[in-house]
Amino acid sequence: MPLTLKKNWRMQFTKPLVNPLKQDDTDVMDDTDKGCRIIMWNDEVNTFDWVIETLMEVCGHGREQAEQCAMIIHAKGKYAVKEGDFDKLRPMCEAIIDRGINATIEEAD
Repeated sequence: MPLTLKKNWRMQFTKPLVNPLKQDDTDVMDDTDKGCRIIMWNDEVNTFDWVIETLMEVCGHGREQAEQCAMIIHAKGKYAVKEGDFDKLRPMCEAIIDRGINATIEEAD
């Protein structure tokens, strides 16, 4: 199944170009320094059991935490199920999408 990227998927994480000939004392914070989170989206296709199993296997949630996340996703339409750095979250998000569940990565506020 091909990876479906939503419009808020943050793939533009790159380090800024720096001129090595120009000495500059300022620190540059790039997008990879910001925390991110996986957002799971509600749908009418996947069952609670499938979402719970996915959260437990992919995100490492315990059963109770996974059940609570599934209920919030169902009630609110979406929920941030995991936070961390982009490089850690990307394979998790791809695994969720591979299981047929809509998920995106967003920058944490």
